[in-house]
Amino acid sequence: MRKEIISLTEFNKIEVQVGTVRAAERVPETDKLLKLSVDFGEAEGPRQIISGIAAYVTDPAGLVGRQLSFVTNLEPRTIRGLESNGMLFAVGTGETFAFLVPDRTVPPGTNAH
Repeated sequence: MRKEIISLTEFNKIEVQVGTVRAAERVPETDKLLKLSVDFGEAEGPRQIISGIAAYVTDPAGLVGRQLSFVTNLEPRTIRGLESNGMLFAVGTGETFAFLVPDRTVPPGTNAH
């Protein structure tokens, strides 16, 4: 089922950036959540992002150092008492789950376009 068609103006409001994962751990007492610390090259330092990908990641430490794509201009959201400041951008479910990654290393905070 297709989602609602949006205008180019609406699409341009979405900010997708590459971030480098600096730390990753399971959120205690949950089956789905990981807490990520992600570097976007911002002066404030890394952002905390809570993501429901634990079912696809056997060892969260394996994410450290990886560059992944994130939506970075969402309103902060509190999930299980933890503030999340972005959303991981991935595709698929089950066997088709995959991260969207650059094909070479780029500076943290590089914008998708």
